[in-house]
Amino acid sequence: MATQSVSAYVPTGELPGNGASGNLLATSAGPAPKTQIIAIYGKGGIGKSFTLANLSYMMAQQGKKVLLIGCDPKSDTTSLLFGGKACPTIIETSSRKKAAGEETRIGDVCFKRDGVYAMELGGPEVGRGCGGRGIIHGFETLEKLGFHDWDFDYVLLDFLGDVVCGGFGLPIARDMCQKVIVVASNDLQSLYVANNVCSAVEYFRRLGGNVGVAGMVINKDDGTGEAQAFCSEVGIPVLAAIPAHEEIRRKSANYEIIGHPDGTWGSLFAELSANVATAPPHRPTPLSPDGLLDLFNGETVGRGVVLQPATLEDMCGKSYQPKPSLEVVYDTV
Repeated sequence: MATQSVSAYVPTGELPGNGASGNLLATSAGPAPKTQIIAIYGKGGIGKSFTLANLSYMMAQQGKKVLLIGCDPKSDTTSLLFGGKACPTIIETSSRKKAAGEETRIGDVCFKRDGVYAMELGGPEVGRGCGGRGIIHGFETLEKLGFHDWDFDYVLLDFLGDVVCGGFGLPIARDMCQKVIVVASNDLQSLYVANNVCSAVEYFRRLGGNVGVAGMVINKDDGTGEAQAFCSEVGIPVLAAIPAHEEIRRKSANYEIIGHPDGTWGSLFAELSANVATAPPHRPTPLSPDGLLDLFNGETVGRGVVLQPATLEDMCGKSYQPKPSLEVVYDTV
């Protein structure tokens, strides 16, 4: 399947007919909503936070009103945006306020920088609760704060893609967003996560959902081409390819924004901003495990290895002694 091109996002309420655009999804029966809610998924450590901090900053500099919500228990989405400073999370703050008999207010959990509004849902402490349930609780709190009445051009949701429980699949399962974007690189693990996200989208589509995949951002692109090949096979466009460049790595590590309109990487993030805004949701065709492996060199992923079954003797060691069966076999009835 050829890689889909990025074209204007205009929901119509119907799936297009067969042909080049046959896997495009409509996300509403009426005109396009004013606010685009976009869920971004990817493997932990792949660079979602880096990508979204710079994307949201660029969008704000272009005059858009943007809300960035971190939906990862690590609560690191907004760190780069705020120069490394941790943002109080909704779960932590609401729990503390509730214990004190106080109400949580917008100013307790939402902060801004240069036109970007940002907040973190957070999660439970290690070993003390379910991260997915924490996400659900966080969105319940957002609804109490008036989430559905807020006036933004874009709401960007940063989700951890490694986790497949219900809480992290909330935007897809409940049609909370119009489209999904995946962040990946030219490595098997990040593309495995991207493929899982595409599988989730397709699964909920079969159940009557309307969310589609708008495309992929290739981060740390070293030019080997596996992520591009994945997009071609699955049927989604590449929205941007961020190179594996030392300056980008260094500035990201130092919590520096590089998505300035007049900066070295400004044109890259300006193009990403335009593509994110206009890319329509696609209905992906997830790959099988073998299909995913076929994107890579056989020597790299171990193809050609024969699976050799283990025996009970292998498992028990030299002390293994066969035990007589107590099963009674009747030769005649």
